[in-house]
Parts: sequence; structure tokens; C-alpha cells
Amino acid sequence: MRSPEDAASAWTWWTPIARPAVPARTQLRVGRLTRAHGLKGAIKVELYTDDPGRRFVPGARFALQVPTSSKWHGKSIELVELRIYNGTPVAFFAGVTDRTEAESLVKAVLWVEQDPTELPAEPDAWYVHQLAGLEVWREGERIGRIVRVDALPAQDVLIVEHEGREVMVPFVKQLVPEVDLRAGRVTVTPPPGLFEELDDADDRDGDAPDAQAQPDAPAAHAADASADRADAPDASDASAEADSPERG
Repeated sequence: MRSPEDAASAWTWWTPIARPAVPARTQLRVGRLTRAHGLKGAIKVELYTDDPGRRFVPGARFALQVPTSSKWHGKSIELVELRIYNGTPVAFFAGVTDRTEAESLVKAVLWVEQDPTELPAEPDAWYVHQLAGLEVWREGERIGRIVRVDALPAQDVLIVEHEGREVMVPFVKQLVPEVDLRAGRVTVTPPPGLFEELDDADDRDGDAPDAQAQPDAPAAHAADASADRADAPDASDASAEADSPERG
């Protein structure tokens, strides 16, 4: 899993991941294939999980998140072995026997299914998919509700329903300092103009209505090392997501 502070190519990097309904189980991102290694089909892996010994065992199957144009779209892949070379995880998969096949998998995101009743071991940790539905509070006032979490290249982005529209809030510590699952809420400290017209924000802060302030453009982006998400493996690409719980 990944912490809120964590995270180009021709793959639509800035397109949010689509999320088809996942009825009984939650999909978690556990890794991303980064580059071919050698000539026999091995691929280097960026791990997004705190527990690779459980996720990356021989015979484990991963759903692949790749562009729709990829020959791997809609498919899963079976792990033969995970080795460590010079501190870097390197995976061998069934049916991937040469460098050409390995290169066709570069940038694929690996997903596994998780029982939604499974909880992080740490009491102050959470999975990203648990954030959907939480209330959003700012300065003691409820301003909306999280409808989903999008994984974008720089960091995860909270999609907040606010006054009939959706607002993107980068999931970073500076803007989302507190997550309280027990209370069913997150606290945000957004820049002026993110949730309202800039003039309204200026009036609230006591600034002159003709101030020449410009709203900050929210950065977009987000791994299974820090948090698991209910994202679907049939979308465009995401950076890294996590099977490790976030920690408050």
C-alpha cells in the first residue's frame, strides 16, 4: 500500500482509471512491470505491497491493467517465480519466454482480488477503497463526500461530490492531513478556489473582492504498496498503487 504522499509514455497517463462495479471482492494493485530483464522473458517489478511474500508466490495470478490496444488487454498472467537481483524484484511469468514478450508487458499494472472483509493489521491504517463514501470536512464544516479515488500518474486523487459537481483533491498529506475511518470522515485543507469560485473564497478569508488571486491547479496523480483500490484492471494506466495500508 502506499502513503498519501507517494506516486511517461504513450499510454494515456492522465486518464483516470475506470471503475466497473466489483460486487463481492475488491481489486488491489500489487505491482507494476517496469522493464524487461535479460533475454528469457524476465521483467523487473515495482512492488506496491507490504507483503510480497504472500502476494508474489509461484502460481499466483494477476489481472493485467493495460491499454485496450494491448494484446494483453482483459487477460491475467501466472507467476512462475519472483527473484531479487541487486535489490530489484524480477518476475518470471508462465508463457513469457523471451525479451520481446516481456517488453510487451512493460508498464502493465498487476492486480489481485482481496476479500473486502480483510482489514489492515495496524489499527491506524486503511485501504484506499475504504475511502469511498467518507464525508469531507474543512475547517469544521462538511463540504462533501468522497465518491471514488482515481489513480493518476503523480498521486491518487479523491473525487469529492460538492454541491452537485465533482471536485478533484490530490491525495497528498498537505491537502488531506487526516483520515478517520471510525468517524467516517476525512479532513482537507484545499487551496482557495478548489471548492468554490475564487471570489467566494476571497470573501470568506476577508480579502478584497477585486483581489487578483488565481486558483491553484490541482496536480493529478497516484500504488499497491501503499493502498489497495477498487479500481478495475481494464483501464488505461496508473502509476503505482498499493497493497499496503495507508497510515494515518
